[in-house]
Parts: sequence; structure tokens; C-alpha cells
Amino acid sequence: MDLVTFWFILVAVLWIGYFILDGFDLGVGMLLPVIGTDDLRRRVMINTIGPVWDGNEVWLLVAGGATFAAFPLWYATMFSGFYLALFLVLIALILRGVAFEYRGKHDTARWRANWDRAIVVGSVLPALLFGVAFGNIVGGSKIAPLEGAANPADAGSFNYVGSFFDLLNPFSLVLGLMTLTVFATHGAIFLTLKTSGEVREASRTVALRIGLVAAVFAVVALLWSQVFSGRVAITLPLSLLAAVLWLGALWLVLKGRDGWAFLLSAGTILLAVASLFVGLFPNVMPSSIDAAYSLTVYNASSQAYTLMVMTVVAAIMTPIVLVYQAWTYWVFRKRLSTSMIPAQPAIGRADDRFAQAAG
Repeated sequence: MDLVTFWFILVAVLWIGYFILDGFDLGVGMLLPVIGTDDLRRRVMINTIGPVWDGNEVWLLVAGGATFAAFPLWYATMFSGFYLALFLVLIALILRGVAFEYRGKHDTARWRANWDRAIVVGSVLPALLFGVAFGNIVGGSKIAPLEGAANPADAGSFNYVGSFFDLLNPFSLVLGLMTLTVFATHGAIFLTLKTSGEVREASRTVALRIGLVAAVFAVVALLWSQVFSGRVAITLPLSLLAAVLWLGALWLVLKGRDGWAFLLSAGTILLAVASLFVGLFPNVMPSSIDAAYSLTVYNASSQAYTLMVMTVVAAIMTPIVLVYQAWTYWVFRKRLSTSMIPAQPAIGRADDRFAQAAG
């Protein structure tokens, strides 16, 4: 295996890890008004992802950084062409992170409700737009040489020439709805694993209902993706196996086998995203205008020395990160319930209460 192929696989692994891990806490965030019918339930839901959500987002940073370093032309073309969509994702993720931190800083119902809305918006937008972005990568984008380029055949002259609305094509929207509903179901299954009592029962009901909708979008999107795949003999079995695991996850939710249901849900995401990357290779951004304008792992990659240095760094740092994150999940493995959440403090400024307590 050459280094460019190795780094394509590693970038795929990083995106799979991000979708599995941040996928469930995006799902928890977007279900806040559905399962969290009162403030106590919402606090339970937020506490289930409180210790891990920021660590999960590290996978996104590493995936973006690896793409930038290993395939700079892919990174440049993608981020220039999808600029507005990815900017909305960035704003949403920032808003969501701020909302987690600020929700409990002021003790009024209106304050908490506004930040709860920010969590929902900050969870829905990335879940939808990441799917739309991947739909445009897999299905092809309007890529062509820059006007007046000295060498139009040089991959360095290729650029996205479409508009924002060209990104909202039918295939990409279906893929976006797939990621939205799959992440919502994945989050609900995570809540059945991490909570007990009324929140767990409500999460089980929501997981089954949204999971069936997600199954429809997933079947349509993954079968549609076979049209763009260069390796149908591999991608079709992966997609079918993903569908089997998804139905198995929903059946296990119904039977109360929460741990196995979560593993099968994660396995579904792994196989679905893997099928998209396998079908994409060796392209990284195929052109819908002319196949000659497509970016591949070979014409969009960094030099061999850069890839070699990155490989050494990844071999040293990746196991450390994995061990640390696994330890975090082990420490915070216990279930939560509404009975464990302390009563909300009385309304008033925190410094006033501390002054009264000191007096």
C-alpha cells in the first residue's frame, strides 16, 4: 500500500470515528425538546454527553487537519466550494458549545430555554449539512480549471465553479436527511444506554419511531450512491450489511438490549460511511463536468516526505488519544436518572446567593 492510499484510508477512518462519536451527541442535542419535556429531563440528557462531547469533536479537527496536510488540493477545493455550508456548520458548532457552557449560568427559565434552542439548532445544522457535503463529494461537484490557467490540465488549477444552490441537489439532500435521522436515532439509542427511568423509556420510543424513518432515507441514499460508485461489487454488500445491522439495532432497542443496540447502530454508521469512501476511491472530489477535472488521491496529495513524517507522528499520537478517550468513557459509564439531578437553585444572581450564604 502506498502512502497516499494509506492516508485516504486514515482520513476515512477519522470521519467514521467522528460520525459515530459526535453523531450520538448531535442526536442527543437535536432531541432535547422531544425527549426533554421538562427541565429535569433536559438536564439529564445534557449530562449524559457533558463529559464527552468536546472530545468527540476533536475527531472533526483531526479529520480536517489530516485532509489539509495529506491532500491540500482536496482541502482547498472543498472548503472554497462548500464555504458557506461549512461556515454554517462552524457557527452551529460554536453556538452549541457555548450553549452547553452558558445554559446554567443564569437561573431563569427563559435563559435556559434560549440556550436549549441554540443546542438544538447547533445539532441539527451539522447533522444535515455534513450529509449534504458528502453527497456533493460522492455524487460529484462542478469542478473545472480556473479561467486563464496557464496549464488547465494541472490539478492545482481546478476549482469549484458552481453556486451554493448547486450543492442542494436531490442526492445530497437525501444523504443529508439520512445523516440527520440516523444521528437522531443514534443519539436516542445512546440515551437508552446512559439513562434509566422515564428518560430511558421515552428514548426507546423515539429511537424506534425515528429509526424507521432513518431506515427509509438510508436505503434510498445508499442504493442511489451505487450509481456513482466505482466498486459496486464491494459497496453494495457493505450497504446491505449496514441495513441489516440497523434493523438489528432497532430490534435490540425493542428488546431492551441497549449496549448491543448501540454497537449495531455504530456499526451501521461505520459500514455506510465506509461504502461511500470505497466507492469514491481513487477520487477525492469527482467532477460532474468532466472526469478529467476530478481530484484524485494522486493529483491532490502532498509530497512523499510530508506523508512519511505525518505517518510517523500519527503512529505515535493516535494510540495515546484512543487510550485517553476510552478511559474517559469508562470513567463516565454509569447510567443517569432524574433522581440524581439536584434541584435547580432559586432564581437570582449567583453572587447574591453566595453573599447571603456567607452572611
